[in-house]
Amino acid sequence: MSILDRFGVAGQAAIVTGAGRGLGAATAVALAEAGSDVLISARTERQLDRVAEQIRATGRRALVVAADLSDLDAVAGLAQAAYDEFGRLDTVVNNVGGTFPNTFLDTSNEFLNEAFSFNVITAHALTRAAVPLMLKEPDKQKSVVTISSMMGRTADRGFIAYGTAKAALAHWTKMAAQDLAPRIRVNGIYVGSIMTSALEYVAGQPELMSQLETKTPLGRVGEPEDIAAGVVYLASRAGQYVTGKLLEIDGGIQQPTLDLGFPDVAP
Repeated sequence: MSILDRFGVAGQAAIVTGAGRGLGAATAVALAEAGSDVLISARTERQLDRVAEQIRATGRRALVVAADLSDLDAVAGLAQAAYDEFGRLDTVVNNVGGTFPNTFLDTSNEFLNEAFSFNVITAHALTRAAVPLMLKEPDKQKSVVTISSMMGRTADRGFIAYGTAKAALAHWTKMAAQDLAPRIRVNGIYVGSIMTSALEYVAGQPELMSQLETKTPLGRVGEPEDIAAGVVYLASRAGQYVTGKLLEIDGGIQQPTLDLGFPDVAP
């Protein structure tokens, strides 16, 4: 097997959540280009259909499952749907997540709980449902990849819910890797500033974009394919000796790159 062959996932099957656009869409297409059939899920079927067309253009199969991924039963059901369609399950990419910035005093208990559930419990629910199906091939090593954020390893104002949830997801990744080794590898990615719809507003503000770029050592905002390439590495045989780790794909940043301007707390 050549070194390039190690980055392939030919004949495998994957699940990618939050796959209607952005990181999830790029990851689903990248896995298909590397040889995998892919179940893609998100809320908006129209977006998923466009991604499915790109997957099928590579010669791989795509299964579209439009669902509210805050519904834990719906999330867990993706595992069986993928197995029923493809006859195997090799890779799970827990990409769905996100939470709006908010001030500390405006972050209610309910808001924090929802952030934790959407970013952490969804990943646990899907992975827990997937594990028994992944283990049906006793001689194959399988992979789970989580999408965390640089805000899960740094700190800034306005991200008490998002940052805490992403930090918890990162630690869940390390803990799950211990529980599921050696048959299933579990790794994650600390994502930096990536040009997706989440940055559309920032992209339209030259001062904010300049702030992002100048605070990033590589001097630019990342592309969704930068993250997708990392997922392919972690899911493929190239990453077969990696588990319990989080890749920092963030342009080299060591501190937050965008000041949202939240004021000091006041009486």
